[in-house]
Amino acid sequence: MNYFKLKEKQTSIKQEMLAGFTSFFALSYIIIVNPLILADAGIPAELSVFSTILVSAIGSIVMGLWGNAPLVLTPGMGINAFFTYTIVGAMGLSWQQALAVIVVSGLLFIAVGYTSISKLLADAIPDSLKHGITAGIGLFLVVLGLKNGGILVDGGADSFAVLGDLSDPIVLLAVIGIFLSGVLYLRNVPGNFFIGIVVITIISLVTGIHKAGVSSFSLGNITEFPALLGALDFSAVFTLPSIIAIFSMTMILIFESIGLFEGMLEDKTRYTSAFKVSGVMTLVSGLLGTSPTIPAAESASGIKAGGKTGLTAIFAGGLFLLSLVFTPLLSYIPNAALSPVIVITGAIMMGNLKYMPFDDFSEWFPAFLIVVMIPLTSSIADGLAFGFVAYPIFKLAQGDLFKVKKAMHVVSFLFLLTMIAIALI
Repeated sequence: MNYFKLKEKQTSIKQEMLAGFTSFFALSYIIIVNPLILADAGIPAELSVFSTILVSAIGSIVMGLWGNAPLVLTPGMGINAFFTYTIVGAMGLSWQQALAVIVVSGLLFIAVGYTSISKLLADAIPDSLKHGITAGIGLFLVVLGLKNGGILVDGGADSFAVLGDLSDPIVLLAVIGIFLSGVLYLRNVPGNFFIGIVVITIISLVTGIHKAGVSSFSLGNITEFPALLGALDFSAVFTLPSIIAIFSMTMILIFESIGLFEGMLEDKTRYTSAFKVSGVMTLVSGLLGTSPTIPAAESASGIKAGGKTGLTAIFAGGLFLLSLVFTPLLSYIPNAALSPVIVITGAIMMGNLKYMPFDDFSEWFPAFLIVVMIPLTSSIADGLAFGFVAYPIFKLAQGDLFKVKKAMHVVSFLFLLTMIAIALI
């Protein structure tokens, strides 16, 4: 255990285990949701569920052992929608050809990670944007948590969101969960978030408010899983749609990962190794037949629960492996138990706004765009694009364009190209 430096980081195996449990349960929905989204691209859900579980387990364990960071890797929400509805749906590639796009993007990601380019890109990002990224991801988690708990619902054409039905017992339970988890966190109770999840789950089951859903998942389907392995089709890799898809996906993955690392990775010395792991797992994702993994924003819940080392990610990865057998049991955990953890974690991350230089409009406004556009578009990548493109424009207007690092100009231009490419699809 000397490798993880538990004493030096003032943590323990028990604390790391609780943090791993918290991260896993906050992310357990991905096991079901990701295959359902990929099914719209034509990938059989009963098979891609194994891809989702395996790539999450492998990615998290590798992140823990190699990256020694408390970050859980899972197929990213948003990037899976980009895979399904843009690359396959709008661009007309088959899902086998889209998997080839992921593999090529993974190779490019790795090339960036194993050179000084990754550090150059990270150093070029101004502190104001870094704080904006953290706060933006935080607000995204808050909105996600409130919607998952039914406290906020889609407002339709008239409103982005409206207050949910507070007379609904499951919604009321989510509200109670927010106060319970918040009080436990405030009182520094060990395992606060995990305790909150367990208590709300027990209440929901005892009162009959929540009943387990019917799961069509069957471990017996794993015998057919090899059909996804090696299903890659490189026949269209040099066509214009594939080239645009590769460029767009690579940009999204690299800078979404940078944003998430900057927002959640407290030990910046682990940045380079964590970045390399993320690149390698993008490649592995394509080979296993699923959309790319990213460091999940919900990892912040485990970090706030006390996770400080790679052991957190390893424990979470182990739980993903166990879920191969116990996945049907996950349906017993209601959103009302998970959403409070996500909401409070996001709120804590928004505390980075206190570091924002509000006396300089050219600094805080681009960061503000990141903060609001991430939750409004439900895409970390889109939020980053708006802020990164805006930054040099406002610096130019203020007469400080030459104070912007050259690498930042390149990044901003690439984000602009990405936005144009996606708009033309």
